[in-house]
Amino acid sequence: MKKIFYLSFVVVTVVVASCSKDKKITPTNNGGNNNGNNPTVTASALDLIKDSVFLYAQQVYYWNTSLPTYDAFKPRSFTGSSDIDALQTEIDAMTQYSTNPETGKPYEYYTPAPGYAKYSFIDDGSVSGELNGVKGDFGFAPVWIDNNTDIRVKYVYPGSPADVKGLKRGYQITAINGRTGSGLKYDGGAGGSGTNVNFLINAYSNSSTINLTLKKPDGNTFDVTLSTGTYTVNPVLTSKIVDAGNNKKVGYIVFNSFTSKANAKPYLDAAFNSFSAGGITDLVVDLRYNGGGFVETAQYLSNLIAPASTNGSTMFTYNFTKTMADGKATILKNQLRKDGNQTYSYFDFDYTIAGNTVKFSKTDVPVTLNLNHVFFIVTGSTASASELTINNLIPVMDVQLIGTTSYGKPVGFFDIDINKYQMYIPQFETKNSAGNGGYYAGMTPEKGLYRGKLAGDDASKDFGDPTESLFSYALNFVKNGNFSLPQQQIQSLSRLQKLSIDQSREVGLQVEGKKYFRGMIYNNTKAKK
Repeated sequence: MKKIFYLSFVVVTVVVASCSKDKKITPTNNGGNNNGNNPTVTASALDLIKDSVFLYAQQVYYWNTSLPTYDAFKPRSFTGSSDIDALQTEIDAMTQYSTNPETGKPYEYYTPAPGYAKYSFIDDGSVSGELNGVKGDFGFAPVWIDNNTDIRVKYVYPGSPADVKGLKRGYQITAINGRTGSGLKYDGGAGGSGTNVNFLINAYSNSSTINLTLKKPDGNTFDVTLSTGTYTVNPVLTSKIVDAGNNKKVGYIVFNSFTSKANAKPYLDAAFNSFSAGGITDLVVDLRYNGGGFVETAQYLSNLIAPASTNGSTMFTYNFTKTMADGKATILKNQLRKDGNQTYSYFDFDYTIAGNTVKFSKTDVPVTLNLNHVFFIVTGSTASASELTINNLIPVMDVQLIGTTSYGKPVGFFDIDINKYQMYIPQFETKNSAGNGGYYAGMTPEKGLYRGKLAGDDASKDFGDPTESLFSYALNFVKNGNFSLPQQQIQSLSRLQKLSIDQSREVGLQVEGKKYFRGMIYNNTKAKK
Protein backbone atom coordinates (compact mmCIF):
# COMPACT_ATOMS: atom_id res chain seq x y z
CA MET A 1 0.00 0.00 0.00
CA LYS A 2 1.12 3.49 -0.64
CA LYS A 3 -0.15 6.75 0.67
CA ILE A 4 0.78 10.00 -1.00
CA PHE A 5 1.43 13.07 1.07
CA TYR A 6 1.79 16.49 -0.43
CA LEU A 7 4.03 19.44 0.21
CA SER A 8 3.06 22.23 -2.15
CA PHE A 9 1.61 25.51 -2.10
CA VAL A 10 2.04 24.68 -4.31
CA VAL A 11 2.63 21.64 -2.46
CA VAL A 12 -1.38 18.27 -3.57
CA THR A 13 -3.69 15.38 -5.20
CA VAL A 14 -5.81 12.27 -5.09
CA VAL A 15 -3.25 9.59 -5.55
CA VAL A 16 -3.94 6.09 -4.44
CA ALA A 17 -5.85 4.03 -6.95
CA SER A 18 -9.46 5.10 -7.28
CA CYS A 19 -11.12 8.01 -5.53
CA SER A 20 -13.80 6.92 -3.14
CA LYS A 21 -16.50 9.30 -1.97
CA ASP A 22 -16.51 10.06 1.72
CA LYS A 23 -19.37 8.86 3.86
CA LYS A 24 -21.16 11.87 5.20
CA ILE A 25 -20.49 12.26 8.89
CA THR A 26 -23.49 12.09 11.23
CA PRO A 27 -23.81 11.15 14.92
CA THR A 28 -23.97 7.48 13.88
CA ASN A 29 -21.35 7.65 11.14
CA ASN A 30 -18.38 9.68 12.29
CA GLY A 31 -15.59 7.17 12.58
CA GLY A 32 -16.62 6.23 16.11
CA ASN A 33 -15.93 9.52 17.86
CA ASN A 34 -17.25 13.02 17.49
CA ASN A 35 -15.62 14.29 20.67
CA GLY A 36 -18.93 14.86 22.39
CA ASN A 37 -20.34 16.87 19.50
CA ASN A 38 -23.88 16.30 18.33
CA PRO A 39 -24.58 17.55 14.81
CA THR A 40 -28.25 17.08 14.04
CA VAL A 41 -29.28 14.40 11.60
CA THR A 42 -31.72 16.54 9.62
CA ALA A 43 -29.59 18.64 7.31
CA SER A 44 -28.86 19.49 3.71
CA ALA A 45 -26.10 17.76 1.77
CA LEU A 46 -23.94 20.89 2.13
CA ASP A 47 -24.54 20.96 5.90
CA LEU A 48 -23.28 17.39 6.16
CA ILE A 49 -20.16 18.26 4.17
CA LYS A 50 -19.53 21.20 6.52
CA ASP A 51 -19.88 18.80 9.44
CA SER A 52 -17.38 16.43 7.84
CA VAL A 53 -14.86 19.20 7.29
CA PHE A 54 -14.86 20.06 10.99
CA LEU A 55 -15.04 16.50 12.34
CA TYR A 56 -12.10 15.40 10.22
CA ALA A 57 -10.13 18.42 11.41
CA GLN A 58 -10.78 17.52 15.03
CA GLN A 59 -8.78 14.33 14.55
CA VAL A 60 -6.25 14.99 11.80
CA TYR A 61 -5.59 18.75 11.61
CA TYR A 62 -2.02 19.37 12.78
CA TRP A 63 -3.20 21.90 15.36
CA ASN A 64 -6.37 19.98 16.26
CA THR A 65 -5.96 20.52 20.01
CA SER A 66 -6.65 24.23 19.50
CA LEU A 67 -10.06 23.69 17.88
CA PRO A 68 -13.29 24.47 19.78
CA THR A 69 -16.21 22.07 20.13
CA TYR A 70 -18.67 21.49 17.32
CA ASP A 71 -21.36 23.50 19.15
CA ALA A 72 -19.02 26.45 19.68
CA PHE A 73 -17.69 26.43 16.12
CA LYS A 74 -21.06 25.91 14.37
CA PRO A 75 -19.80 24.51 11.03
CA ARG A 76 -23.15 24.94 9.30
CA SER A 77 -23.19 28.69 9.92
CA PHE A 78 -20.60 29.45 7.24
CA THR A 79 -21.85 30.78 3.91
CA GLY A 80 -20.41 31.89 0.58
CA SER A 81 -21.19 32.76 -3.00
CA SER A 82 -21.01 29.03 -3.88
CA ASP A 83 -20.82 25.74 -2.02
CA ILE A 84 -17.05 25.52 -2.37
CA ASP A 85 -16.69 29.15 -1.26
CA ALA A 86 -18.76 28.41 1.85
CA LEU A 87 -16.56 25.43 2.64
CA GLN A 88 -13.38 27.48 2.16
CA THR A 89 -14.82 30.16 4.47
CA GLU A 90 -15.32 27.46 7.10
CA ILE A 91 -11.77 26.19 6.63
CA ASP A 92 -10.37 29.72 6.83
CA ALA A 93 -12.13 30.25 10.15
CA MET A 94 -11.06 26.86 11.47
CA THR A 95 -7.38 27.63 10.89
CA GLN A 96 -7.35 30.78 13.03
CA TYR A 97 -7.52 29.09 16.47
CA SER A 98 -3.92 27.90 16.79
CA THR A 99 -1.21 30.20 18.13
CA ASN A 100 2.43 30.21 17.06
CA PRO A 101 4.34 31.23 20.22
CA GLU A 102 7.04 32.89 18.11
CA THR A 103 4.58 35.33 16.54
CA GLY A 104 1.53 35.29 18.80
CA LYS A 105 -0.55 34.69 15.66
CA PRO A 106 -2.09 31.56 14.14
CA TYR A 107 0.30 29.15 12.44
CA GLU A 108 -1.77 29.66 9.31
CA TYR A 109 -1.75 33.45 9.61
CA TYR A 110 -1.52 34.87 6.11
CA THR A 111 0.08 38.31 6.24
CA PRO A 112 -1.32 39.76 2.97
CA ALA A 113 -4.86 38.68 3.91
CA PRO A 114 -5.38 38.08 7.66
CA GLY A 115 -8.20 35.67 8.39
CA TYR A 116 -7.53 33.51 5.34
CA ALA A 117 -5.75 30.16 5.66
CA LYS A 118 -2.13 30.14 4.58
CA TYR A 119 -2.08 26.40 3.85
CA SER A 120 -5.50 24.73 4.09
CA PHE A 121 -7.97 24.65 1.21
CA ILE A 122 -10.78 22.70 -0.41
CA ASP A 123 -10.66 21.69 -4.06
CA ASP A 124 -12.93 20.24 -6.73
CA GLY A 125 -10.34 17.76 -8.03
CA SER A 126 -8.36 19.98 -10.41
CA VAL A 127 -5.25 19.94 -8.20
CA SER A 128 -5.03 16.16 -8.49
CA GLY A 129 -4.73 16.25 -12.27
CA GLU A 130 -2.14 18.99 -12.33
CA LEU A 131 0.17 17.32 -9.83
CA ASN A 132 -0.04 14.11 -11.78
CA GLY A 133 1.41 16.02 -14.71
CA VAL A 134 -1.61 17.14 -16.73
CA LYS A 135 -2.56 20.78 -17.06
CA GLY A 136 -5.27 22.52 -19.03
CA ASP A 137 -4.31 26.17 -19.33
CA PHE A 138 -2.27 28.61 -21.44
CA GLY A 139 1.03 27.20 -20.22
CA PHE A 140 2.63 30.47 -19.11
CA ALA A 141 2.40 32.97 -16.26
CA PRO A 142 2.62 36.79 -16.31
CA VAL A 143 4.39 38.91 -13.71
CA TRP A 144 4.88 42.62 -13.05
CA ILE A 145 8.52 43.55 -12.57
CA ASP A 146 8.00 47.19 -11.60
CA ASN A 147 5.33 49.64 -10.49
CA ASN A 148 4.63 50.96 -13.97
CA THR A 149 3.41 48.96 -16.94
CA ASP A 150 6.17 46.40 -17.34
CA ILE A 151 4.58 42.95 -17.38
CA ARG A 152 6.81 40.05 -18.36
CA VAL A 153 6.39 36.39 -19.17
CA LYS A 154 7.35 34.66 -15.95
CA TYR A 155 7.76 31.14 -17.31
CA VAL A 156 6.53 28.89 -20.13
CA TYR A 157 5.90 25.15 -19.94
CA PRO A 158 7.41 23.16 -22.83
CA GLY A 159 4.75 21.83 -25.18
CA SER A 160 2.05 24.16 -23.86
CA PRO A 161 -0.08 26.48 -26.03
CA ALA A 162 2.19 29.39 -25.05
CA ASP A 163 5.30 27.46 -26.01
CA VAL A 164 3.83 26.52 -29.38
CA LYS A 165 3.10 30.20 -30.07
CA GLY A 166 6.67 31.23 -29.28
CA LEU A 167 6.43 32.85 -25.83
CA LYS A 168 9.66 32.97 -23.82
CA ARG A 169 10.48 34.02 -20.28
CA GLY A 170 11.42 37.68 -20.17
CA TYR A 171 9.30 38.77 -23.14
CA GLN A 172 7.43 41.97 -22.32
CA ILE A 173 3.63 41.90 -22.55
CA THR A 174 2.57 45.28 -23.95
CA ALA A 175 -1.12 44.57 -24.57
CA ILE A 176 -3.68 42.18 -23.12
CA ASN A 177 -7.03 41.84 -24.91
CA GLY A 178 -6.41 45.26 -26.47
CA ARG A 179 -5.64 46.95 -23.16
CA THR A 180 -2.35 48.90 -23.10
CA GLY A 181 -0.43 51.61 -21.27
CA SER A 182 -1.88 52.85 -17.97
CA GLY A 183 -4.54 50.15 -18.22
CA LEU A 184 -1.84 47.62 -17.40
CA LYS A 185 -0.18 49.59 -14.60
CA TYR A 186 0.19 47.73 -11.34
CA ASP A 187 -2.40 49.04 -8.86
CA GLY A 188 -2.29 46.48 -6.09
CA GLY A 189 -2.65 47.54 -2.50
CA ALA A 190 -1.97 45.63 0.70
CA GLY A 191 -3.93 42.66 -0.65
CA GLY A 192 -2.55 42.91 -4.17
CA SER A 193 -5.91 43.79 -5.73
CA GLY A 194 -6.97 46.73 -7.89
CA THR A 195 -8.79 47.37 -11.16
CA ASN A 196 -5.81 46.49 -13.33
CA VAL A 197 -4.72 43.55 -11.18
CA ASN A 198 -8.23 42.13 -11.32
CA PHE A 199 -8.32 42.68 -15.09
CA LEU A 200 -5.16 40.61 -15.47
CA ILE A 201 -6.48 37.88 -13.15
CA ASN A 202 -9.73 37.61 -15.12
CA ALA A 203 -8.02 37.68 -18.52
CA TYR A 204 -5.45 35.08 -17.50
CA SER A 205 -7.11 32.88 -14.89
CA ASN A 206 -10.81 33.05 -15.72
CA SER A 207 -10.80 32.90 -19.53
CA SER A 208 -10.23 30.21 -22.15
CA THR A 209 -8.65 32.61 -24.67
CA ILE A 210 -6.34 35.60 -24.35
CA ASN A 211 -4.91 38.05 -26.91
CA LEU A 212 -1.40 39.33 -26.30
CA THR A 213 1.10 41.68 -27.87
CA LEU A 214 4.66 40.83 -26.86
CA LYS A 215 8.02 42.53 -27.26
CA LYS A 216 11.18 40.48 -27.63
CA PRO A 217 14.55 41.55 -26.19
CA ASP A 218 15.56 42.77 -29.66
CA GLY A 219 12.62 45.20 -29.70
CA ASN A 220 10.51 43.36 -32.26
CA THR A 221 6.84 42.82 -31.37
CA PHE A 222 4.30 40.18 -32.33
CA ASP A 223 0.66 39.38 -31.61
CA VAL A 224 -0.70 36.02 -30.48
CA THR A 225 -4.06 34.57 -29.53
CA LEU A 226 -3.81 31.74 -27.02
CA SER A 227 -6.45 29.19 -26.15
CA THR A 228 -6.25 26.94 -23.12
CA GLY A 229 -5.17 23.42 -23.91
CA THR A 230 -4.31 20.16 -22.20
CA TYR A 231 -0.67 19.13 -22.16
CA THR A 232 1.69 16.94 -20.16
CA VAL A 233 3.81 18.96 -17.77
CA ASN A 234 7.57 18.88 -18.16
CA PRO A 235 8.57 20.35 -14.79
CA VAL A 236 12.15 20.92 -16.00
CA LEU A 237 11.77 24.20 -17.86
CA THR A 238 15.49 24.58 -18.59
CA SER A 239 18.71 22.70 -17.93
CA LYS A 240 22.19 23.61 -19.12
CA ILE A 241 25.86 23.70 -18.20
CA VAL A 242 27.68 27.03 -17.94
CA ASP A 243 31.47 27.43 -17.79
CA ALA A 244 32.08 29.80 -14.87
CA GLY A 245 35.84 30.00 -15.42
CA ASN A 246 38.64 28.87 -13.14
CA ASN A 247 37.95 25.27 -14.19
CA LYS A 248 34.47 25.40 -12.71
CA LYS A 249 31.40 24.11 -14.51
CA VAL A 250 27.94 24.94 -13.21
CA GLY A 251 24.87 22.83 -13.83
CA TYR A 252 21.67 24.89 -13.96
CA ILE A 253 18.15 23.48 -13.79
CA VAL A 254 14.77 25.18 -13.48
CA PHE A 255 12.47 22.76 -11.68
CA ASN A 256 9.05 24.36 -11.62
CA SER A 257 6.72 21.81 -10.01
CA PHE A 258 7.01 18.68 -7.89
CA THR A 259 4.70 16.66 -10.08
CA SER A 260 4.39 12.94 -9.40
CA LYS A 261 7.65 11.03 -9.43
CA ALA A 262 6.46 9.01 -12.42
CA ASN A 263 6.03 12.23 -14.39
CA ALA A 264 9.13 14.09 -13.13
CA LYS A 265 11.73 11.31 -13.01
CA PRO A 266 12.50 11.03 -16.77
CA TYR A 267 13.05 14.78 -17.04
CA LEU A 268 15.21 14.94 -13.89
CA ASP A 269 17.25 11.90 -14.97
CA ALA A 270 17.98 13.43 -18.36
CA ALA A 271 19.19 16.66 -16.78
CA PHE A 272 21.35 15.01 -14.12
CA ASN A 273 22.84 12.49 -16.54
CA SER A 274 23.88 15.47 -18.63
CA PHE A 275 25.38 17.18 -15.57
CA SER A 276 27.33 14.03 -14.71
CA ALA A 277 28.63 13.59 -18.24
CA GLY A 278 29.59 17.27 -18.36
CA GLY A 279 31.62 17.06 -15.16
CA ILE A 280 29.92 19.89 -13.28
CA THR A 281 31.55 21.09 -10.08
CA ASP A 282 28.60 23.11 -8.74
CA LEU A 283 24.83 23.06 -9.14
CA VAL A 284 22.13 25.75 -9.30
CA VAL A 285 18.56 24.54 -8.74
CA ASP A 286 16.08 27.26 -9.67
CA LEU A 287 12.95 26.85 -7.54
CA ARG A 288 11.89 30.49 -7.63
CA TYR A 289 8.31 29.72 -8.76
CA ASN A 290 7.99 26.14 -7.50
CA GLY A 291 5.06 25.87 -5.07
CA GLY A 292 5.70 22.23 -4.24
CA GLY A 293 3.86 18.96 -4.77
CA PHE A 294 4.71 15.33 -4.13
CA VAL A 295 7.08 14.49 -1.28
CA GLU A 296 8.33 11.40 -3.13
CA THR A 297 9.58 13.69 -5.90
CA ALA A 298 11.32 15.90 -3.34
CA GLN A 299 12.98 12.78 -1.95
CA TYR A 300 14.13 11.80 -5.43
CA LEU A 301 15.58 15.24 -6.17
CA SER A 302 17.28 15.27 -2.74
CA ASN A 303 18.89 11.90 -3.53
CA LEU A 304 20.09 13.18 -6.91
CA ILE A 305 21.84 16.13 -5.28
CA ALA A 306 23.13 14.63 -2.01
CA PRO A 307 26.71 13.32 -1.72
CA ALA A 308 27.37 9.58 -1.77
CA SER A 309 28.22 9.60 1.95
CA THR A 310 24.57 10.23 2.86
CA ASN A 311 23.37 6.82 1.68
CA GLY A 312 21.38 5.10 4.42
CA SER A 313 21.34 8.11 6.75
CA THR A 314 18.23 10.02 7.80
CA MET A 315 16.89 12.50 5.27
CA PHE A 316 13.88 13.75 7.25
CA THR A 317 11.02 12.65 9.50
CA TYR A 318 7.26 13.15 9.38
CA ASN A 319 5.69 14.32 12.63
CA PHE A 320 1.92 13.72 12.72
CA THR A 321 -0.76 14.81 15.15
CA LYS A 322 -0.71 12.87 18.41
CA THR A 323 -4.21 11.62 17.62
CA MET A 324 -2.95 9.99 14.44
CA ALA A 325 0.34 8.75 15.92
CA ASP A 326 -1.58 7.11 18.80
CA GLY A 327 -3.88 5.32 16.34
CA LYS A 328 -6.95 7.23 17.51
CA ALA A 329 -7.90 9.05 14.31
CA THR A 330 -10.77 6.62 13.77
CA ILE A 331 -12.55 8.95 11.36
CA LEU A 332 -9.93 7.97 8.76
CA LYS A 333 -11.67 4.59 8.48
CA ASN A 334 -14.06 6.43 6.15
CA GLN A 335 -11.24 7.23 3.71
CA LEU A 336 -11.22 4.04 1.65
CA ARG A 337 -8.75 3.33 -1.13
CA LYS A 338 -7.83 0.34 -3.28
CA ASP A 339 -4.44 -1.14 -4.09
CA GLY A 340 -5.01 -3.82 -6.67
CA ASN A 341 -7.63 -6.14 -5.15
CA GLN A 342 -7.01 -4.95 -1.60
CA THR A 343 -9.19 -2.30 0.00
CA TYR A 344 -7.80 -0.30 2.91
CA SER A 345 -8.38 2.98 4.67
CA TYR A 346 -6.13 5.83 5.73
CA PHE A 347 -6.63 4.58 9.29
CA ASP A 348 -4.54 1.51 8.44
CA PHE A 349 -1.23 3.38 8.34
CA ASP A 350 1.52 3.82 10.88
CA TYR A 351 1.75 7.52 11.76
CA THR A 352 4.54 7.28 14.35
CA ILE A 353 7.88 9.00 13.82
CA ALA A 354 9.60 5.61 13.82
CA GLY A 355 7.36 4.50 10.98
CA ASN A 356 7.88 7.73 9.07
CA THR A 357 11.62 8.30 9.02
CA VAL A 358 12.92 8.69 5.46
CA LYS A 359 16.49 7.70 4.59
CA PHE A 360 18.76 8.88 1.81
CA SER A 361 19.02 6.19 -0.88
CA LYS A 362 21.67 6.91 -3.45
CA THR A 363 21.03 3.54 -5.07
CA ASP A 364 17.66 4.86 -6.29
CA VAL A 365 19.21 7.47 -8.60
CA PRO A 366 21.24 7.02 -11.82
CA VAL A 367 24.17 9.30 -10.96
CA THR A 368 26.06 10.76 -8.03
CA LEU A 369 27.53 14.22 -8.45
CA ASN A 370 30.61 15.47 -6.62
CA LEU A 371 29.55 19.04 -5.86
CA ASN A 372 31.36 21.89 -4.15
CA HIS A 373 28.14 23.84 -3.59
CA VAL A 374 24.45 23.64 -4.38
CA PHE A 375 22.65 26.96 -4.85
CA PHE A 376 18.87 27.21 -4.61
CA ILE A 377 17.20 30.21 -6.22
CA VAL A 378 14.14 31.10 -4.14
CA THR A 379 11.37 33.69 -3.93
CA GLY A 380 8.09 34.11 -2.07
CA SER A 381 6.61 31.60 -4.53
CA THR A 382 9.01 28.87 -3.39
CA ALA A 383 7.12 26.60 -1.03
CA SER A 384 6.55 23.25 0.63
CA ALA A 385 8.26 20.42 -1.27
CA SER A 386 10.78 23.00 -2.52
CA GLU A 387 11.55 24.06 1.04
CA LEU A 388 11.62 20.41 2.13
CA THR A 389 14.31 19.65 -0.47
CA ILE A 390 16.42 22.56 0.76
CA ASN A 391 15.94 21.58 4.42
CA ASN A 392 16.88 17.96 3.67
CA LEU A 393 20.25 18.98 2.24
CA ILE A 394 21.37 21.72 4.64
CA PRO A 395 22.82 19.27 7.21
CA VAL A 396 24.74 17.19 4.65
CA MET A 397 26.38 19.61 2.17
CA ASP A 398 27.13 23.25 1.43
CA VAL A 399 23.78 24.88 0.60
CA GLN A 400 23.42 28.53 -0.45
CA LEU A 401 20.11 30.34 -1.02
CA ILE A 402 19.85 33.19 -3.52
CA GLY A 403 16.75 35.36 -3.79
CA THR A 404 14.04 36.50 -1.39
CA THR A 405 12.26 34.90 1.55
CA SER A 406 10.45 31.69 0.63
CA TYR A 407 6.76 31.08 1.35
CA GLY A 408 7.22 29.20 4.62
CA LYS A 409 5.41 25.84 4.71
CA PRO A 410 7.05 23.11 6.79
CA VAL A 411 3.76 21.18 6.99
CA GLY A 412 1.97 18.92 4.56
CA PHE A 413 -1.02 16.68 4.00
CA PHE A 414 -2.77 13.93 2.14
CA ASP A 415 -6.12 14.52 0.50
CA ILE A 416 -9.37 13.82 2.33
CA ASP A 417 -12.33 13.03 0.09
CA ILE A 418 -15.58 14.61 1.23
CA ASN A 419 -18.39 14.01 -1.21
CA LYS A 420 -17.23 15.55 -4.53
CA TYR A 421 -14.50 17.65 -2.89
CA GLN A 422 -10.97 17.07 -1.67
CA MET A 423 -9.88 18.78 1.53
CA TYR A 424 -6.24 19.58 2.16
CA ILE A 425 -5.37 20.49 5.74
CA PRO A 426 -1.93 20.05 7.38
CA GLN A 427 -1.56 16.74 9.18
CA PHE A 428 2.20 16.64 9.68
CA GLU A 429 5.38 18.68 9.94
CA THR A 430 8.73 17.58 8.52
CA LYS A 431 12.12 17.92 10.21
CA ASN A 432 15.55 17.23 8.75
CA SER A 433 18.27 14.97 10.16
CA ALA A 434 19.41 17.77 12.46
CA GLY A 435 15.88 18.10 13.86
CA ASN A 436 15.33 21.44 12.14
CA GLY A 437 11.98 22.53 10.70
CA GLY A 438 9.41 25.10 11.74
CA TYR A 439 10.25 27.64 9.02
CA TYR A 440 6.75 29.13 9.10
CA ALA A 441 8.10 32.60 8.33
CA GLY A 442 9.98 31.24 5.31
CA MET A 443 13.65 30.76 4.56
CA THR A 444 15.50 34.07 4.24
CA PRO A 445 18.93 34.11 2.57
CA GLU A 446 21.64 35.50 4.85
CA LYS A 447 19.54 34.80 7.98
CA GLY A 448 20.08 32.06 10.55
CA LEU A 449 20.65 28.66 8.97
CA TYR A 450 20.24 30.02 5.46
CA ARG A 451 23.50 31.19 3.98
CA GLY A 452 23.51 32.94 0.64
CA LYS A 453 22.47 36.24 -0.96
CA LEU A 454 19.29 38.25 -0.43
CA ALA A 455 18.34 39.73 -3.81
CA GLY A 456 15.25 40.46 -5.90
CA ASP A 457 13.97 38.43 -8.85
CA ASP A 458 14.85 39.54 -12.37
CA ALA A 459 12.12 38.46 -14.78
CA SER A 460 13.51 40.67 -17.55
CA LYS A 461 15.93 37.88 -18.56
CA ASP A 462 15.41 34.31 -19.66
CA PHE A 463 16.23 31.38 -17.40
CA GLY A 464 19.90 30.50 -17.52
CA ASP A 465 21.02 33.87 -18.89
CA PRO A 466 24.38 34.49 -17.16
CA THR A 467 23.44 38.18 -16.78
CA GLU A 468 20.14 37.42 -14.96
CA SER A 469 20.74 38.73 -11.46
CA LEU A 470 20.05 35.68 -9.29
CA PHE A 471 21.90 33.24 -11.55
CA SER A 472 24.78 35.68 -11.96
CA TYR A 473 25.26 35.80 -8.18
CA ALA A 474 25.72 32.02 -8.16
CA LEU A 475 28.15 32.10 -11.08
CA ASN A 476 30.21 34.80 -9.42
CA PHE A 477 30.36 32.83 -6.15
CA VAL A 478 31.56 29.73 -7.99
CA LYS A 479 34.25 31.69 -9.80
CA ASN A 480 35.38 34.12 -7.11
CA GLY A 481 34.10 32.75 -3.80
CA ASN A 482 31.75 35.67 -3.08
CA PHE A 483 28.44 37.15 -4.24
CA SER A 484 29.81 40.52 -5.38
CA LEU A 485 28.73 41.60 -8.85
CA PRO A 486 30.48 44.06 -11.15
CA GLN A 487 29.37 47.63 -10.46
CA GLN A 488 28.05 48.04 -13.99
CA GLN A 489 25.67 45.11 -13.54
CA ILE A 490 24.50 46.37 -10.13
CA GLN A 491 23.70 49.76 -11.67
CA SER A 492 21.78 48.07 -14.47
CA LEU A 493 19.66 46.13 -11.99
CA SER A 494 18.96 49.20 -9.88
CA ARG A 495 17.26 50.89 -12.83
CA LEU A 496 14.40 48.41 -12.55
CA GLN A 497 11.89 49.67 -9.97
CA LYS A 498 10.78 46.26 -8.75
CA LEU A 499 7.70 45.45 -6.70
CA SER A 500 8.29 44.80 -3.06
CA ILE A 501 8.67 41.16 -2.02
CA ASP A 502 5.18 41.11 -0.49
CA GLN A 503 3.62 42.73 -3.57
CA SER A 504 5.31 40.33 -5.97
CA ARG A 505 4.35 37.29 -3.93
CA GLU A 506 0.74 38.32 -3.45
CA VAL A 507 0.18 39.16 -7.12
CA GLY A 508 1.72 35.84 -8.10
CA LEU A 509 -0.55 33.99 -5.69
CA GLN A 510 -3.63 35.84 -6.91
CA VAL A 511 -2.91 35.35 -10.59
CA GLU A 512 -1.86 31.70 -10.42
CA GLY A 513 -4.08 30.56 -7.56
CA LYS A 514 -3.09 30.23 -3.92
CA LYS A 515 -3.73 26.50 -3.82
CA TYR A 516 -0.60 25.90 -5.87
CA PHE A 517 1.50 27.33 -3.07
CA ARG A 518 0.07 25.19 -0.32
CA GLY A 519 0.81 21.53 -0.83
CA MET A 520 3.25 18.91 0.43
CA ILE A 521 2.04 15.41 -0.26
CA TYR A 522 3.06 12.34 1.75
CA ASN A 523 4.09 8.88 0.60
CA ASN A 524 4.57 5.96 2.97
CA THR A 525 4.56 2.23 2.30
CA LYS A 526 4.40 1.14 5.93
CA ALA A 527 0.87 0.16 6.91
CA LYS A 528 -0.35 -1.26 10.19
CA LYS A 529 -1.96 -4.23 8.48
